[in-house]
Amino acid sequence: MTQRAYYRPIPDPQGGRWPLAGGWTRFSRLELLARDAPPRIVDEAPDDVMAALTAPCAPLLGLALDRPRLMGIVNVTPDSFSDGGRHDTAPAAIAHGRALARAGADLIDIGGESTRPGAAEVGVAAEIARVVPVIEGLPGTRRSVDTRKADVARAAVAAGAGFVNDVSGLDFDPGMAAEVARSGAAICLMHAQGLPATMQDDPRYGDVLLDVFDALAARIARAVAAGIPRDRIVVDPGIGFGKTQAHNLAILRRISVYHGLGCGVLLGLSRKRFIGAIGGTDAAVPPDARDPGTLALTLAAVAQGIQIHRVHDVAGARQGLALWRAIFDEDTRAER
Repeated sequence: MTQRAYYRPIPDPQGGRWPLAGGWTRFSRLELLARDAPPRIVDEAPDDVMAALTAPCAPLLGLALDRPRLMGIVNVTPDSFSDGGRHDTAPAAIAHGRALARAGADLIDIGGESTRPGAAEVGVAAEIARVVPVIEGLPGTRRSVDTRKADVARAAVAAGAGFVNDVSGLDFDPGMAAEVARSGAAICLMHAQGLPATMQDDPRYGDVLLDVFDALAARIARAVAAGIPRDRIVVDPGIGFGKTQAHNLAILRRISVYHGLGCGVLLGLSRKRFIGAIGGTDAAVPPDARDPGTLALTLAAVAQGIQIHRVHDVAGARQGLALWRAIFDEDTRAER
């Protein structure tokens, strides 16, 4: 049987022949990837692959994805790994959401259920009670709801959310796809292996980069079949969700391959444990000590054309992007 081929665009910001996803960087060559075969560098790909890799992504809630966008995190939970309990009342969460918007967040992601490794499921009524007042308390901002549950998504969209961030990628609640299709909201389909309570016990893949690609392609097909237009879908490879440190790094090294899915790509890695493990940050210190490592990985992903970055430290990410853009723009002008 012929092995499937996957094409990863190799970013070349100044000299590239083609725009990558209609965005800020370009490419001229590609890495041809296949299971059980070493990567090869090639100069062309089939027409349908090139169309997916070069076409501009549809705007998200009116946001053009031709430059990196920041999604600020509001956890209305007592037990989230980074800031559980800091914003677990509506007034505190609303104040935090406003602060993130002032700091430069393009979108605020509001969650009422922790999905950290080992986390227990939260009931629908409790989750709705956590997120809806916060969504209603942030008018004038683009709002996302971080939920796996169709009933929570319905209540959140009615309250003003325009985006559903489903970390299960439609796998948790069989009613989610139909609900999002009915509501008109956009959706992020994330890849996860297993449930939060057990997902880090012993995650295994044949080839994590390509297995995740195939799984996301299947989720996109399921969403489209349920009536969600493709231009309302973004994808997330799910760093840390049923993945070891080695799996996370394998995805991040070649993350531009996911542009081949023809959707915007969201990356959520902020303050995750592997950042501290690699960066030498003691596990006992507060998770915000991982912000420098988060920024390093964010900028590496920006260099590969990743459009949406879900972060805790919006001000730090915005500053880093401004400096990255200043250097990039100056180099671009010099080339001209």
